[in-house]
Amino acid sequence: MQIEEITKKMEETMRAPQANSSLADMMPELPIAHTLAKGKSVDEVVADLKKSPIFMTDMSDMDEENEDIAALQALAYEGTALENGLDFKERGNDCFKVKGYRDAKEFYTKGINILFLEERKRRHGQVTTNPEGEPDSAEEIAKQRETLEALYNYRSCWTDCAAAIRLNPDNIKAYYRSARALLAVDRIEEADDVCARGLALDTANTGLKAVAEDIIKRAREIDARRKKEAEREAREKRREALLKAALRARNIPTRTTAQPPEMEDAKMQLVPDPDDPRSSLSIPAVLLYPLHLESDFIKAFNETQTLEDHLAYILPLPWDQEGAYTPSGVDCYIETREGGLLKMGKRLSLLKVLGTGKVEVVDEVVRIFVVPHSKAEAWVKEHKIKRSAEKGSESKR
Repeated sequence: MQIEEITKKMEETMRAPQANSSLADMMPELPIAHTLAKGKSVDEVVADLKKSPIFMTDMSDMDEENEDIAALQALAYEGTALENGLDFKERGNDCFKVKGYRDAKEFYTKGINILFLEERKRRHGQVTTNPEGEPDSAEEIAKQRETLEALYNYRSCWTDCAAAIRLNPDNIKAYYRSARALLAVDRIEEADDVCARGLALDTANTGLKAVAEDIIKRAREIDARRKKEAEREAREKRREALLKAALRARNIPTRTTAQPPEMEDAKMQLVPDPDDPRSSLSIPAVLLYPLHLESDFIKAFNETQTLEDHLAYILPLPWDQEGAYTPSGVDCYIETREGGLLKMGKRLSLLKVLGTGKVEVVDEVVRIFVVPHSKAEAWVKEHKIKRSAEKGSESKR
């Protein structure tokens, strides 16, 4: 076949449509979005568009299982729903203080929506957690959402009332509602001012009189609470001063690090009465078993007690399969301020050990090393070598 004949046949094939091809088959393919919308009404297409965060116009349009929204929220906010809700609450309060009402409203709305979405997730069995794997309290989430809604509603109320009063300074209802809203969020001085201005216009108004009585009652409650808080702070400062004086009198040096251990309610204090300087000193202590990487915590080691008093109920240890840890079969050491070791007599009171001034109480905890007598000498040598190496590396820095 000649090249001219081949070319002619190709042209004929391209001009003639296939016998069994429809017009739709010959049309170009539609874009993916058009294909997905094929066969849907206009309302159905609009509803689908509103599910996308780009086209969403109202939070009520949100679907609790909308993966796009969840992904955007995860990118926008770090932390748990409760942490973000509280953050937006504080930011809203800060904006409101400087009269940034529009921004405050936006922050309150964001906080409400975040907590509302979290509550809906939990109703369907989904629980978000913080980086430590701990979930937020469901009760606290609900409480903070209600608080945010109250702030949003009350503050919207009194800003609207303020606008109404500017338009009509004789609007008694606006004064009443504004005073009520301000009182609800404990803005006592402003509530009192608005109420007084309303009563100046209508001295016989029963609603404003009732608000005035409630303002006086709430002001007294707040004053009492502030007084109680001030007394608590003064008491804590007095106890702290007494404790420092007791430590100085006993010649016990102390030091606090940047990352103290978490001890819940255990602390160094005067007992039984922290307000009486004649009370004895109680200090938390930890018994360290360095050869087995174990420990025991003593919540209150009184200065009059001996190490033997505590070893009597702590030993024997449940993990000590060899029976090496007995009250008479262990040696105890405490680290000095210089990094050395001081052998601690088991029948000496804690005060006699700490009162030498050689031992420093770090982060309100006394650390005591407990080692079987047969292995004590070798452990002490190893400890000294490690400390010397640490000091050498520190001096080179």
